[in-house]
Amino acid sequence: MSEERIQRILARAGIASRRKAEELIREGRVTVNGKLAEIGSKADPERDAIKLDGKRVQPHIGDFHYLLLNKPKGVMSTVADPQERPTVMDYLPVALRKALVPVGRLDFNTEGLILLTDDGDFAQHVAHPRYGGVKVYDVKVKGRPTETQLDRLRAGIPIEGQRTMPCRITPRNLEKERRRARRSDENESDNSWWIVELTEGRTRQIREMFFRVGHPVQKLRRVAIGPLRDPDLPLGAFRELTEPEVEKLRKATSRPKKARKPAAEKPAAKRTFPAPGTKKVDRSRPWRAEKDKGEVKEVKTKAPAAAAPPERKPARKSAGKPAGAPARERRATPPVRRTTGEALGAAARERKAPARPAGKPTRRPSGKPSGRRPSAGPRRGR
Repeated sequence: MSEERIQRILARAGIASRRKAEELIREGRVTVNGKLAEIGSKADPERDAIKLDGKRVQPHIGDFHYLLLNKPKGVMSTVADPQERPTVMDYLPVALRKALVPVGRLDFNTEGLILLTDDGDFAQHVAHPRYGGVKVYDVKVKGRPTETQLDRLRAGIPIEGQRTMPCRITPRNLEKERRRARRSDENESDNSWWIVELTEGRTRQIREMFFRVGHPVQKLRRVAIGPLRDPDLPLGAFRELTEPEVEKLRKATSRPKKARKPAAEKPAAKRTFPAPGTKKVDRSRPWRAEKDKGEVKEVKTKAPAAAAPPERKPARKSAGKPAGAPARERRATPPVRRTTGEALGAAARERKAPARPAGKPTRRPSGKPSGRRPSAGPRRGR
């Protein structure tokens, strides 16, 4: 045989479930060839000496056994009990008690179906909640819980600091419950029956759930383990499972694959507004410092996209001009603009100087000609 993990070998041998086998390894009760075993270590059951509390573990040889027992009330669902109370092993023949272990647990005062097997892998898949195995119970409670209370239980309530997983709760006899609801003289103190479907099995979970909403459990019975049902099996009796039943249980407790979540559509962009008392961010600059309540915050903004240049309009064609004619030339020199002082000085000089005939040259006081041409208007002031 090939090497396998130690906890798997112990489970296949019917010593305990994988979880319990890991606890035995942590406690130092399991050895491999004289050395303490560790979690995750491997061994060959045919070649290596695997011992539990000094006694060698015999590997499983032959076919596995799968039994279905209808456990009565007042019986422990364990292999042995320190208080010497009756256990489920007392209802089995001595020849089958060697390697069989109960699959999961039922409370001391709870009756119903329970599996026993020497196949550790099968027991792990049926008992552990992560494999999706469903257990169905008939529950008799005091009074009638309201729909609000039932919705609270269905969603899950905290028990010992941990919230229970969602479950399904329906009336056992729907028509009977509807007739009672229509009665005007309905007595709220009457008991009611409910069907509870769980995917986990915590200690006294159903009893604690209904006790929290004020309706204590009067009677509790497990009626189904996944697709497996047997209403004709008497209390205290057991039988072997058929191969189709084992295969159905294996398929029902196979680990489901995680479904991929569909890609969520991106929501439309929402317009954001600055908070009251803050300044509007200038988006024309890539970085901008703002003062907010005495603190300087650097806000990153996006620069606006460059605007496209405006389209140039075609030049208008002037009427009467040939195509390609040059445009009108501008003045080479701008017109002379006089200030107010220059204008006043020129006016005063015009009033004082007598008018001279045009064309006659002016002479200096010495009588010699100045050589300048006569001006056509008043002189400019400096």
